[in-house]
Parts: sequence; structure tokens; C-alpha cells
Amino acid sequence: MLNRYARAFFTRGITPIARFLLRLGVGPDTVTIIGTLGVCVSAIYCFPRGWMLGGTLAVTAFIFSDLLDGTMARLDNRVSKWGGFLDATLDRFGDSAIFGSLAWYFAEHHQAGMFLACMICLISGSVTSYARAKAESLGFRCDVGYIERGERLVGSLVSTGLAGLGVPYIQAVAFWALAAGSTGTVVQRMLFVRKQALELAAAGQGGIPDPATPVEPEPEPAPAATEQESP
Repeated sequence: MLNRYARAFFTRGITPIARFLLRLGVGPDTVTIIGTLGVCVSAIYCFPRGWMLGGTLAVTAFIFSDLLDGTMARLDNRVSKWGGFLDATLDRFGDSAIFGSLAWYFAEHHQAGMFLACMICLISGSVTSYARAKAESLGFRCDVGYIERGERLVGSLVSTGLAGLGVPYIQAVAFWALAAGSTGTVVQRMLFVRKQALELAAAGQGGIPDPATPVEPEPEPAPAATEQESP
């Protein structure tokens, strides 16, 4: 949800950077890989040490590569299914590094509740992405979700940064809200696909979309240039 509406705004700001990198001969895939490595290294190095604010700033800087690579691909007419696959796959590494590193910190400091919240966010976030990918591979629509990748990243990083500034309870509130919302999104997507399957079964198609008339997802405003969706 947040990903759909915020992307166009930030894309305008990073377009000059994208043009500059293309003039230097840097490709979108290179930016995707470097950005993912930056997110993983920053999270794994900073968060277990308790550097919440510093880690948030470092991770956020590299996360903008997720917008930059798509803008570069569009400007250079290099939009491809491979780019979308690479971007979506590496996003899972970045997300796991963020929540896994925070879970590591909370485990070492015997904060069982926060450790559990981080693990729920990590697991439900991965299942959310898988549910959509699997549904669409079977021909179903699955473009719904209370909490998608944008909300998970913004909520977790903003609350972690504020915790680093000494704001009490903000991280606990945010992470438990994200855990509940992410789990709810998994259930929402399962029910959404089940409804379509039941409708097809009632129409005599056995609950499987007809390959000759695949179900197309609804268009989204300002879609990413190199990623199909990073929920």
C-alpha cells in the first residue's frame, strides 16, 4: 500500500542520481546487488551492537537503491523479468537481515517479547511475499494486503531509529503492530485466493484458472520498473 503511493514521490527525487550512474556505466543489477549487500552488512553489524539510530540511518541509505535500480532500468530501457526476479529475491535477504539482526539483539538482552515480535515479522513477511508469488503463478490475483514490504520497512526502521533516540515503548508498539498486521495480511491473501478458487469451482473449472484466460492483476499506480512487487 505505502509502496504504491510513496514510490512516485521518491522516484522524482532520485532520477538525477539514476541518470548520473547510467552515464558512469553503472547498471541497475549492480545497484540492486550493492544495495542488498549494504543493507545486510549494515543491519548485521549495527543492530546486534545496539546501534539503533546509526543502524537505521545506514540501512535506510542503502534501501533507497530499491527505488534507484528501477528508475535506472526504466531510463535505460532495460526493464526485464530478470531484473524483477533479482530485485524481489534479494529483497528477502535484506528484510531477513534487518529483522534477524534485531531479533539477535533482543535475544542477547533477554527481551523475549521483542524477540518474538521480530521473528513473527520476519516469518510472516516472507510468507506474505510467497503467498502472492505462488497465487499469481497459478493464475490468481493476490494484490491485497494490510501490511506489505513498504509498511514493514518504514514501521520497523522509524521505530528503531526513535528507540535509538531514547523514545520509550515506540519499538515495542510498532513491532507488535507490524507482527499482527503481517500475519493478518497472510490470512487476508489466503482468503482472497480461496474465494477466487471457489468461484471457479462453482463455474465448473475445478478451482483452477483457465490458462487461456488468465486472471490479470489490476494495474497499480507508478509500478516499480524492475520489481513485480515486494510485499
